[in-house]
Amino acid sequence: RIDTPVLILSGLSRPQAKVKGFGMGADDFIVKPFDQSELIARIHAIVRRAKGFSQPTLQIGDLTLDLNAREVSVNGRLVHLTGKEYATLELLTLRRGAVLTKEAFLNHLYGGMDEPEVKIIDVFICKLRKKLSQAGAADLIGTVWGRGYVMRDPAQAAPRAMPAAGRVAA
Repeated sequence: RIDTPVLILSGLSRPQAKVKGFGMGADDFIVKPFDQSELIARIHAIVRRAKGFSQPTLQIGDLTLDLNAREVSVNGRLVHLTGKEYATLELLTLRRGAVLTKEAFLNHLYGGMDEPEVKIIDVFICKLRKKLSQAGAADLIGTVWGRGYVMRDPAQAAPRAMPAAGRVAA
């Protein structure tokens, strides 16, 4: 009952080894020696499917994220992002609707190696919001105060109504 995707990397190329691996729950099986780019592509595909995405492109409103090319476009126009900005947006998109902590972003971006201060996530989010807004995809990234950030569905991203001015609470 573990949902973690599993890819077996093995020196055994016999069909019986592959059948046994798949029978035990593996999602993929790759035999050594292997091409590094193929391994990375298979890992990306497994993670996409584990998150419920079968296609290499993800669409949220007018925003399109191409996981293979690592490109982002809004209404067909390319949005230029740094590597860290892209990785931040990719994580938000793959986990759409889930609140992600700053620590989750740091782990995704740096994997525990030479992590900067947690405030860097605020900087990445700010830059992402600005670039997406300029491209025509504003209000997709929400802040959940005290918890983190979330990628909103555009239908739910409409600004919330403010209380009427001058209303006195009873």
